[in-house]
Parts: sequence; C-alpha cells; structure tokens
Amino acid sequence: MDAEIIAVGSELLTPQHSDTNSLFLTERLNNLGILVRFKTIVGDSKEDLATVFRAALARSPLIVLTGGLGPTEDDLTRDVVAEVLGRRLHEVAELRQRIQDRFARLGRPMPENNLRQAQVPEGGEWLENRNGTAPGIWIEHKGNIVVLLPGPPRELEPLFDATCAPRLERVASGARIRTRIYKVVGLPESEVDQLIAPLYRPYQNPATTILASLGTIEVHLRARAATEPEAEARLAELGDKIELALGDHVYSTKGESLEEVVGMYLVMRQKTVAVAESCTGGLLAERLTRISGSSIYFLGGIVCYSNELKIRCAGVPADLIDAHGAVSKPVAQALAEGVRARTAASIGVGITGIAGPTGGSKDKPVGLVFVALADERGTQIREFHFPGSRDRVRHWATQMALEMVRRRIRD
Repeated sequence: MDAEIIAVGSELLTPQHSDTNSLFLTERLNNLGILVRFKTIVGDSKEDLATVFRAALARSPLIVLTGGLGPTEDDLTRDVVAEVLGRRLHEVAELRQRIQDRFARLGRPMPENNLRQAQVPEGGEWLENRNGTAPGIWIEHKGNIVVLLPGPPRELEPLFDATCAPRLERVASGARIRTRIYKVVGLPESEVDQLIAPLYRPYQNPATTILASLGTIEVHLRARAATEPEAEARLAELGDKIELALGDHVYSTKGESLEEVVGMYLVMRQKTVAVAESCTGGLLAERLTRISGSSIYFLGGIVCYSNELKIRCAGVPADLIDAHGAVSKPVAQALAEGVRARTAASIGVGITGIAGPTGGSKDKPVGLVFVALADERGTQIREFHFPGSRDRVRHWATQMALEMVRRRIRD
C-alpha cells in the first residue's frame, strides 16, 4: 500500500508555519510498511482542495488529509471530501452530545458552528479525538482508504496512534521499510555522486537519495521488503559498497552529528580539547558542549576576537600579528598552541578568518579561514576558502575544525 498526504490550511503556505504533521505521519506509515509517494499542501480553497483530492484518488490507495476540520467557515476538508466522493454529510448524535459535553465540562457556552464537527460523510466512521472537538474520519471508497485528521499535532498524533495505526496494520501489505543514512564530510555533492552512482544505479530497491546540507552530504538508502531482516540485508548489500567507496569521509551511519562522533572518539582515546576562536565567536565551543557529558573531554575555550585578547589570553606574540596579520597561518598556529599550553589540553584548536560580509581584501577575501590543531605530535594548519553568507562561513569553519579533530584522533 502506498500513501499520499494532503495538508490543508492557507497558513501552511506562509513562512510562519511548517507542515510538521506530514513528518510524523510519514514516519508512522513507513513503520507500517506504507510508502508515502506524494505530499501536497493546499490552501483553504474549495476548488483547489477538490482538484488535489481527485488527483490523489486516482493514484494513491491511502489518502491522509490533515487540517480543515474545525468549526469555522474556512474549514472545508469535510465538505470537499463528501462532495468529491458523492456522499452526503449527516449529523452523528453521539458526536453532537460529546461536543456539547466537552463545552459543559469547560464551563463555557458552545458556539453553534461547533456542531459542524458532528457531521460525517455517509458511510464514514468517526474516530475519537480525546484532545479536541474535531473527530477523525475513516472512509473506504472504491478501493481507496481516506482518512481525515485534525490539524493540531497534539490532537492528530495520539488520534493516529490510537485509532488509525491498528486499522492500517491490518490492511497494509505487511511489507517493512528500513532506512540507512551515511553522513559524509570533506567531499562535495557532485564528487560523492560520481563515486557511488555506478554502485547504486543498478538498484531500484534500495532507493538512493543524495542530500546536501550545511557542511555535510547525506546518502539516504531506503529498502522495502517482506520482513525486517530482508530489508536490512538489502541495505547492507548496497550500503557496504557505498561506505567502502567513500572511505574515511563517512563519519556516521547511525545519524550522529559530527560533534557527537568527535566526542565519542575523545572519550575512547581519553583525550581532552580546548579551543581559541576568533571569527567563529565561540560556535565551536557551543557545538562541542551541545553533547551531554562533554565536560569529560572539553576543557574550555577562549573567544579572542580582538588582537589584544589574542595576545593577552591566548599568548599570540604581538610581532606575529604585526608581521602576518590576525588572519594568517602563523596566528592560527599560535592560537592552537597557546590555548593548549594554557589549559593543558591534549588538543588545542585555533580558528581565525574573515566571515564577512565586510572586512575582506584582494589578498585576504571574505571566506578565508585558517584552522590549526596542536597536539603532542605537532601542529597541523589548514587554509580554507568558504563561499556564502557569514553564518555559512562560520559553520563551515567549525565543521572542518571538528573534522580535523576527528581525523587526528582516529589516526
């Protein structure tokens, strides 16, 4: 069984609101072996919703509509579904009483328009909503299953788990869907695809998707099979080949962030780290301390934005800054070595650069960043040129600093 989700509500077409319900529903449906093939957001327009719903009926055995079940004039889902299916709406006495009782318990008068929520298309079954007045509705129509769910997540989620999931488990094919995500650092999206396309191209199952996010490329594999072991075996067959092709650029296969992986390595090797940051303004320290238990390996950091603090707090020689400038390899090295010496950390990291959008020059353009790592084996310094906004440059700088730590400890 494949599914389609239709999220109803004009607010979802604005930048102020996101359709989080479809994420929840996709996860739950995938757990039942149901693949979501289409997702649509449609505003509070009777004509637009009817068009989208008719298209869904023609291509998807299971259609889940969210939102538009409230008491107001712009809540159209119930009416449009009934009209497209050719079914009349009728009031359910039990629903009417439940709505009236709910307002009575709250000690509030019930607006008359709330009784719209007691209407159900003929032949449909209402689904109890213990957290609101709008019931869910289950309709079976000429080979389609149509499910209407209230929009508020606090109502939709428990309603789906309690009433829809057991029903769908009985009618679903029994297939299982499993996923695996490989997180890659240090390679652009095009190079990742060039390396692995010959491997995944012959496979329809698992399906492969390559996603570029800030500082990371993700390779998603999704396998569908009759049983969980068979699905996992399909993932392993292709996934092992992909992991081998990408080599040590893969830092996670279980969804961990880079800072989580670095933290695990530091704990395993019984190493500590301290940082001296200029252009990243403490972002590297913030990322390291996002992880619970990071006090075991993270000793602290210095945000030395001014040259004065680079000299006074991190021990950078003044003549080094005069000779090379604050954004330079020698200063990055001095930051890493200085913070390591002052904190007695196993590893010191220094970052200096030009995050922009101002402050660049011909010789030192915006996006130029130097990252240095100092440990008992010496100091490693790398030069980077990051494109994009100030936030992107700062994030990329911390991403590559973490990657340098990961590789240094792992090696």
